[in-house]
Amino acid sequence: MKILKSFNMKEHSNMKVGGVAKEFIVVEKKDEILEALELGNKSFILGNGTNTLLNDGDLNRTFISLKEIDYIKELGDNRVEVGAGLDFDKLIEYMEKHDYSGLENLAGIPGSVGGLVFMNGGAYGTEIFDSIDSVEIVDEKNSIRTIKKEDLKFTYRKTEIQEKNWVVLSATFKFTKGYNKEIVEDRRGKRDERHPLSMPNLGSTFKNPEGHFSAKLIIEAGMQGYEQGGAQVSTVHPNFIVNNGNATFEDILNLIKKVKSKVKETSGIDLEEEIIIVKD
Repeated sequence: MKILKSFNMKEHSNMKVGGVAKEFIVVEKKDEILEALELGNKSFILGNGTNTLLNDGDLNRTFISLKEIDYIKELGDNRVEVGAGLDFDKLIEYMEKHDYSGLENLAGIPGSVGGLVFMNGGAYGTEIFDSIDSVEIVDEKNSIRTIKKEDLKFTYRKTEIQEKNWVVLSATFKFTKGYNKEIVEDRRGKRDERHPLSMPNLGSTFKNPEGHFSAKLIIEAGMQGYEQGGAQVSTVHPNFIVNNGNATFEDILNLIKKVKSKVKETSGIDLEEEIIIVKD
């Protein structure tokens, strides 16, 4: 376990915005997590930082990274245990190597396996929980336990894990055989073409309201391309907010508020953030 004091968090967010954290702890073995949580002050588990907006002031928090918990373990019967810190694209590559199928629609989604499990990430009608058998978590009592999928509550972009602020340590997946390379290449190609991947961003900013697409609502509200300081509603994909180079935390927050206000005004629909916002 590594403990770093007064740590600059800017490079640990895809948005390239972030202040100085009280501590940054890197957990290198799963059994270190309980000690890290006990040491931490207002602990926050950070995955790859692909969907987390960090305040650019002083952060009176201990950030805990699980990136070193990145193993894959075969369990037999097409079941695979995966550490929370594994980059999700590496899981897709592993699926190809072993002819596993089930999560091809999610190919190209940035982030860690634990991050996607935490909020039930998904795309193209597939959610990560579609292929999950069980999840190993640290609960509110700092106890490590494994919960079967059928005993967990989860819905669109939301899980009981998130609501109770549990920590994902690993997930066990149950795959079928028949990896579909064409789907993977198609999904990755569409992300490259339709998402502003060359600029700092946090992925989809808003969840899709039931029966609607946030991107379409934002366009209809006349907000695509709208700028607030160094932050902008992407001209490539309107559900992405990008950093034009010097965006501040307040720029991004104010832009989110403006987009929500305009969409509410034009459609009557309340947008809900998909990203995680850490204010202090």
